[in-house]
Amino acid sequence: MSLNRSEKEAVISEVTSLAAKAQTLVMAEYRGITVADMTRLRNQARAQGVSLSVLKNTLARRAVAGSGFEVVGDQMTGPLIYGFSEDAVAAAKVVADFAKTNDKLVIRGGAFGGKALDVEGVKQLASIPSKEVLLAQLLGLMQSPISRTARVLAALAEKRGGGEAQEAAPAAEEAQAA
Repeated sequence: MSLNRSEKEAVISEVTSLAAKAQTLVMAEYRGITVADMTRLRNQARAQGVSLSVLKNTLARRAVAGSGFEVVGDQMTGPLIYGFSEDAVAAAKVVADFAKTNDKLVIRGGAFGGKALDVEGVKQLASIPSKEVLLAQLLGLMQSPISRTARVLAALAEKRGGGEAQEAAPAAEEAQAA
């Protein structure tokens, strides 16, 4: 089905706004995927905040022109699904995880930080933990010395407190005997 000029402009405008907000673009060939599998992929992507679109490649090239994703214009060939995400790793994770279980979805490339990524680059990006996980790990690292110090101080106080309590017990017994 061909689009008229105003419909094409609307698609370009929509994808341009997606690209402006996104940090990552991942492209995958979807040839041979069933509708049920594609629906499952879209649901997984939506849950992770990833916008998936099947676009004509010329419209996609025009939409990303002037953005950091322009570097992958030469990779935009064949039937592709485009995944845009504001989270740096979400699009790569969703597509790479789905491609592991469905051999019909073939990762073709992507872009992150104004640089083109090949298939291995997308897989490496997908292996990085999400921002929330990295922040939790950083917080754990920062809290670990503090909690260790607190445990040492508590053990020291218990040891000293226990020693004073043992010395006070015979004195209390002597006072009761007198």
